[in-house]
Amino acid sequence: MADQAGLKWVGVIFATVTLAVMITTGMVVKGYAVGSYSLDSATTISDR
Repeated sequence: MADQAGLKWVGVIFATVTLAVMITTGMVVKGYAVGSYSLDSATTISDR
């Protein structure tokens, strides 16, 4: 049987990583919505 204290710490670690990913994703989506980031910034040969 698994140690419950160890499983609690594994859960805390996974929850922390999940929260960090959610915050980072939200910041990136907000950046694209506001216009801070752009997907069309690369210049191609056809643009010249």
